[in-house]
This record gives sequence, structure tokens and C-alpha cells, in this order.
Amino acid sequence: MTHEELRPSRRSTLGLLGAVPLAAGGVLAGSGLTAAVAESAGTGQIPQDLRPGGAFDRYIKDLADQDKFSGTVLLAHRGKRVLARAYGMADQDKGVRNEIDTIYALASASKPFTGLAVVQLAQQKKIKFHETVGTYLDGFPEAIAVRVTVHQMLTHTAGMSDPRNTGPDPRIFTSVEERTRDLAERARAQTLRFDPGTKKEYSSMAYEVLGELVATVSGQRFHEYVKEHIFTQAGMTRSAYYTTEEWQADERIAHPYMLQKDGSRIDGVRHLDKDGGAGDVPGTNSARGFVGSGGGNGFSTAPDLVRFATALQQNDLLKQAYTRLYVNSKVSGPPMGRPPPADPARTEAFHAYGPTSSIYNDQHYISHGGGIAGGSTNWSIYLDIDWVAVVLCNYDLDIEPIITQERGRITAPYA
Repeated sequence: MTHEELRPSRRSTLGLLGAVPLAAGGVLAGSGLTAAVAESAGTGQIPQDLRPGGAFDRYIKDLADQDKFSGTVLLAHRGKRVLARAYGMADQDKGVRNEIDTIYALASASKPFTGLAVVQLAQQKKIKFHETVGTYLDGFPEAIAVRVTVHQMLTHTAGMSDPRNTGPDPRIFTSVEERTRDLAERARAQTLRFDPGTKKEYSSMAYEVLGELVATVSGQRFHEYVKEHIFTQAGMTRSAYYTTEEWQADERIAHPYMLQKDGSRIDGVRHLDKDGGAGDVPGTNSARGFVGSGGGNGFSTAPDLVRFATALQQNDLLKQAYTRLYVNSKVSGPPMGRPPPADPARTEAFHAYGPTSSIYNDQHYISHGGGIAGGSTNWSIYLDIDWVAVVLCNYDLDIEPIITQERGRITAPYA
């Protein structure tokens, strides 16, 4: 699997986030790469810890051997695979194993696609970041319609809260239309937790509203817009917002195995009446939602997410100025989720227009994770050093230790 070609990376030739210095020999004839870049792309610059059989590989294998990890891990440098591993079962009942190109529900790790769709429409002058919700959508309470801006929703500073999101939703949706109507009703029943723009607090509901905004402004259903203008454009051939029916029928898609209080795991796709029950608050079975939305649960594969990284850095999805706008840090605030252990290599948490956008060991990266009952995901694009790391799991998993291992080993040679 080592160094298998995914798609050539040309970030260095485009100067997306800064010019690459010329080596003494200048530009290599016909390559479009400087001598310095060509040298760094060689295998000599790949840390042994990240290669097959290295420390990171052994760490993931140990988790899998303990049945704590079921999923796919992929590390890529300059668009080429460095490490690709898959463990566990996509469908235990049918004996279908997870593979490198198995499709996983991303949960909130698909929120950056929502943000990217908004930025694409802003590039087309159809959306302005300073405008409020009421500029584009009807029916919201005045406190939201005239005060909450697109920028605030993108950066989790809008203060939006869904008052009905207090526990598992037992309803099983059966169509895109039914699910879309329900999300629109919930969005309009919101209250504000704080004055918009005064603090940062993670809000899935804000991204649900952004998904509706994309659909209204573009004239396409949200999942169809993302499929056409992001997934297809980036060559992400297995990525989509699959419905529950497709999730049940397509053997390429991993089933979520929801951990129960007694330590057993339940297939969420086959048991729509069940929820995750390992935590203090039961986790809603996301397969009941029928289809993903602006708030999350698009589906993708590890190779497709590397293709996304390449397309983004090559300005295939946005013009260069708007790519910078999309990836650069906008606001700072506490880390999402539980506070991580003290780590001197980590800076404070920043957010861009969809992904997080922070610094680790003085290297700029964008990233996003997600969690559902029976699934944990994360992808990271290390913009300055051209690494991509993807971790997709169809178990409940504390993914933070894996990400810490990944970040430290990828950025250490540059610290």
C-alpha cells in the first residue's frame, strides 16, 4: 500500500499558502517543482514512525487487536499513500470486512462541506457573510432573523440552540422531504444561548440552517448540491449523502456498531429502534435520520478525503482567494468536545469557515472530527507540509489519543 498514487499534488506550484523557496538548481525542467520540493517529496523525508511497521502503524494495530478499533486509517504525503490500513468488519452479519475504500458515515466531519458550499456561493456573489439569516430565509424569530449572520453561523459564534435536542429522537424518517421539513421546523423553534458574536460555542443547528441556506440560494437540495459541486468536482467517486435505504443495501458502506452499557455492540442500521447506550446520555441512532444534512452525516472514504484535500489545495473547488478565505482562522475559543490533555505543541483552538484551523508544532492544519453512536471520524490537512491524515471508525471510540499520535508524528520533523 506504501506510496500508492491518489492524485498528484501541485500545491507548491500554486503558492496557495506561501511560496516554496527555490533551491540552487532552480526549477526542475518540465516538473513544475523546485529542486527543494522534489527532494522533500522523496522517501527520505517520511519519518520511520509513519511508515508501515512504524510506531503509528503498531499503535493502530494494537487497538484493533484489542477490538477497540474497527475502521480505516490513511496517511498521505504530497498526494501519495504512506500508510493505509483497514481493520474489523463493515457488516458483521454478512462477513464484509472494512477495506481501504470502505465508505463511512462522517457525522460532523462533513460540516466543512457545508461551509465550503456557502463559500462557493459567496464566490458567485449569491451570499454575503455579513448578511443575516432573514436576508435569505423566512420564518425565523426576529432575534435570529435580524441579528445572526452567515459569518457567525460558520464560525460557531451565533449562539443558536435547538431546544428539542435534549435526548435521543425516536422517530424514524422515511424520506428526504420529511427529514428536510423537520429540520426546518426545528431551526425555527430555536432560542439564542447568548448574544450573537460574543462567544464561541459549537452549534450543529447553525450548520443545519446553513444547509437550508445553500439549498434555497442554489435552487438544489443540499445533498445534491454538495454531490455535484464538491464531491464530483473533487473526484470523490464514493462520497455522497446516502439514505438509510442505501446504507442498508450497499455493502460498500460500513455499519455503525453502537456500544451498549453491557459492553455489547448493536448494528445501528439493522436495529433502527435501538440507540447507543455507552455514555451517560444515550446517543441517537443517526440511521433514523434517513439522510444527512448541513449539520452532518455525509459519507466518504479515506482515499476520497485525500482527493478532497488535493482538490482544495489545487484551487479546483474555489478560486485561490476564496480558498484562503475558507481555510484561514477566523475566531479562537475553547477546543470542541472535552478538553484535551496539556500539550505544549498545541495552540488555542481556531475555527475557519467549516473546518477547525489551528497550529500544531508551528504547522498550520485544518481538520474536523465527528461522532455518532457507533462511529468516530477525523480528517486533517496539514497545509504547510502537504500531509493528509484520515481516521474513520465504525465503533464508538475516544479518537483524541489517535489524533494526538498522528499530529505529533507528522509535525515533529518540522518542529
